[in-house]
Amino acid sequence: MNDRVVVVTGPGRVEVRTEPAAPVTEGTFRVETLYSGVSAGTELSYVKGTNPYVSSKWDTDLGLFRPGTPDSPYPVNRLGYMEVGRVVESRTPAVAEGTVVAIPYGHRTGYLADPLADRFVPLPEDIDPVLGIYLAHMGPICANGLLHAGADLYGAQVRGLADGVAGRRVVVTGAGVVGLLTALFARLHGATVLVVDPTPARRRVAEAMGLETLDPDAHDPAEVVKLRWRHGPGDRGADVVFQCRGQASVLQLALRSLRPQGTVVDLAFYQGGADDVRLGEEFHHNGLSLRCAQIGRVPRGLAHAWDRERLSAETGVLLRRYGDEIRKHLISAVVPFDEAPELLTGLADRSRHELQAVLAC
Repeated sequence: MNDRVVVVTGPGRVEVRTEPAAPVTEGTFRVETLYSGVSAGTELSYVKGTNPYVSSKWDTDLGLFRPGTPDSPYPVNRLGYMEVGRVVESRTPAVAEGTVVAIPYGHRTGYLADPLADRFVPLPEDIDPVLGIYLAHMGPICANGLLHAGADLYGAQVRGLADGVAGRRVVVTGAGVVGLLTALFARLHGATVLVVDPTPARRRVAEAMGLETLDPDAHDPAEVVKLRWRHGPGDRGADVVFQCRGQASVLQLALRSLRPQGTVVDLAFYQGGADDVRLGEEFHHNGLSLRCAQIGRVPRGLAHAWDRERLSAETGVLLRRYGDEIRKHLISAVVPFDEAPELLTGLADRSRHELQAVLAC
């Protein structure tokens, strides 16, 4: 038995390789992939050669990228983190054969999993398997953004995702997958939400899912939200902005859209400089805050109560509520697994545009 694996051999070079499948041993289980979602940010940075892990070494103790042998030199053979598969053989009581699980292991047609080393989430029967690509990792990324917004208000006393957004005015900058899922989370938990993105097709998707949008090329979004959202004299703008587009100019827009002492919760992955971020302007004069929300870290003091399992459970709630809209509007292409090289290189060089592409096995 063999597995097919997507490998990035260098910038702009992607191929599918065949390798022997590892045998199932005591305590492990084998998953055969059903669907594998493509991340247009993280994955394409490896295809483009812009990911810092391919050019420098990450010092875990110091929390610094430093010169040295890269942590993920080419070839990169574990690409992707949104996989859903069926357990076809199990020699562990942790999971039964036939169970469909969400488990991040990269684009490959099969995987030998160890419940002591691999995090997996059994897919509830009432959730479409193709939506399961969001359950283990991508959905928790977005839920964690709301958790950071709650922590900004209540510190370690956060009790639910609604704490940071319920009854508040929220801007989401960027209508990619992260932005749209975050916007749906915010709406689900009681926020007034405005999505800002310059791409008409993405705004149409957001609107099809019931979200209000704004074209930043038609009007200055910061001026619009400050004219629309008044809290008091000299106090206008969004309570919180979820920044979901990895461009410095969009971060600057997010800062400009906030009310005084408001907060940007940043979920974007920046791969260049930040010359457009004007820290001497609104950031300074309005006393703003910027919080980085990444899946590797929940807010300080919340790790015990808010682990990834709870964030996955919150994602399950979102998928049950908005699953039909996500499947119809957000997932824009389902392509055969062996077409991954053409798909990834096309997305990287912008000859192809997809909102959420999924590889089907």
